[in-house]
Amino acid sequence: MRRYPPTTGGGSASQFSDFDDFLKEDGILEEVQARALKRALAEQLDDAMQSGKLSKVNMAQRMATSRSQLDRVLDPSNLSIQLDTLIKAASAVGKTVAIRLKPDTKRSRVTAA
Repeated sequence: MRRYPPTTGGGSASQFSDFDDFLKEDGILEEVQARALKRALAEQLDDAMQSGKLSKVNMAQRMATSRSQLDRVLDPSNLSIQLDTLIKAASAVGKTVAIRLKPDTKRSRVTAA
């Protein structure tokens, strides 16, 4: 497995077993994960709009929202999207949203006392 360099916070390169550990050490793992997820969602919605030949105006009308709100939904850098808005966007292109929680296999298990 590739090892990543330490952050300015100290530590040695052998500390990091993978990139997630590196991001966690820097305190940005959750933000990076959120940005990657939002980018993927925005790309999927944009692709679905193009496939359905939907303009932004038509998409906003289907969602019963404003064009500026749709722009925020499609902006990969805007992480402030409400779940109901995401569901409306998916529905407008004939899709559904599926969210699931997965076990964090890297985190040590908490045991009950």
